[in-house]
Order: sequence, then C-alpha cells, then structure tokens
Amino acid sequence: MDMRTTGPILTRREGGILEVTLNRPKANAIDLITSRIMGQVFRDFRDDDSLRVAIMRAEGEKFFCPGWDLKAAAGGDAVDGDYGIGGFGGLQELPNLNKPVIAAVNGICCGGGLELAISCDLIMASDTATFALPEIRSGTVADAASIKLPKRIPYHVAMDLLLTGRWFDVHEAKAWGLIKEITAPQDLLAKTWELARLLESGPPLVYAAIKEVVREAEAMRFQDALNRVTKRLMPTVDRLYSSDDQLEGARAFAEKRDPIWKGR
Repeated sequence: MDMRTTGPILTRREGGILEVTLNRPKANAIDLITSRIMGQVFRDFRDDDSLRVAIMRAEGEKFFCPGWDLKAAAGGDAVDGDYGIGGFGGLQELPNLNKPVIAAVNGICCGGGLELAISCDLIMASDTATFALPEIRSGTVADAASIKLPKRIPYHVAMDLLLTGRWFDVHEAKAWGLIKEITAPQDLLAKTWELARLLESGPPLVYAAIKEVVREAEAMRFQDALNRVTKRLMPTVDRLYSSDDQLEGARAFAEKRDPIWKGR
C-alpha cells in the first residue's frame, strides 16, 4: 500500500484503487495551490495504467467541501486564477480522464464542493450529507453546476437549486438521482471501497470507451455520435475493438467462466 500522509491532499493506493483525500481543516475549502495539487494527482491517476479507479473523499465528518476558499481569496487568490491542469478541484476540466471516479460525500457539500462531487462518475453519501449551490447569495454564478446539473437531474429541479441557492438533504439528492447510495456515516468509506473494488475488477478498456462516448456525445446528435462509435473514430473505442480483452470477454462467455481483464 502506497500512502501520502502530509499536505492538503492525502493519497492512499491499494491495488488498482487510488483514494484521494481533501485535508484542509477545518472546512476543506480549496485554494489555488490545493487545486493545482489535485490536478497533478488526478493527472497521474489518469496516466498510470496500473490504476483503475479513484475515490474522492474528505477528512473529517462535518465538511466534505464548501468550495472556493474565501479566506484565501481575501488574501490575494484570484477567483479566475490558475487552478491547474484539471481546473477547479483537479477534475472538472481534466482532459481524457477515462477511468471511473467515485465521490464519498460526508457533511456539508456546497458550491464548488458540489461541483467537485458532480465531476465524479458516481456519488456515495453519508446520511448526514447536505448540499447547496449558494453562489446566488454572493452575487456570482455556479458556472460548472450551471452547465452540468441540468444534464444530470430534471431541468426544473436544477434551476430551482441554482436560482434559490437552497439547501437540500441527502434523501432529496437520492430521489433526483444525484447520488447512488446513502450510508451511515461510519459505513461510508467501507461501502465506497466496496464499490471501487467492484469497478476495479471490471474491464478497464470498456470503462474508458464508456467515458469517452458519454463525454463526446453530450454535444452531438444521436446518429452522429453513434456513427463515430461504429466507425471506430473514438480512440478508446478503436483500442477496445482491437484488444485482447475484447476476445477474452467472448472466450470467457463461451467457456462459462469469469473473464480475466488485462487492459490490453
């Protein structure tokens, strides 16, 4: 097991799973330096073929992340400054991240913290988690959430949350499909690792193709996106269709056994 145990971002690696922990007491707010470190961590995760799944979590029980560090902003951090390779929080704008990322949300998750969570592919949440997009109250726009949220939950619900900035609890988040599962606080990390291990055992080339297709298809008409897939014009799809793993899947089915995925 590889661990990084100091600094605003802690990491723990077990097999093909990387756990990334936001560690900025007491609220886990993100400043420019922290965001740049997060971008480097997730870039390295993206580029390491031996890593298959990442978990994004936060230290402590009260806060997941309230977003931008306003104290750092008051001290000179520009809100439009250099957030690093992945944009705010290292995930929102990281190109070609074709591996699954799971958020484990505890406590307060608001503003840029909620934008960070919805930049992940799946969200697990403690029953103490609470959410909001309060930017409206400070005279600014939740930019990433304004783009992403209406694509993830019903439009009128997303607009309600964006226009009012109101708080909503984990049960409402689950009802709208924003999160996958609600757990007791003491079970959140174990349940998240259980899900991560399930994904770790799956076909990495298929996951990569799924993520690229979903990402690229957002801005395409259905038929145009489907044509790009069937004609193997997306790199991850072309790699998958030429891979040993594709043959292994067929062989395992024919031989009535579990497939052994090698990522090639």
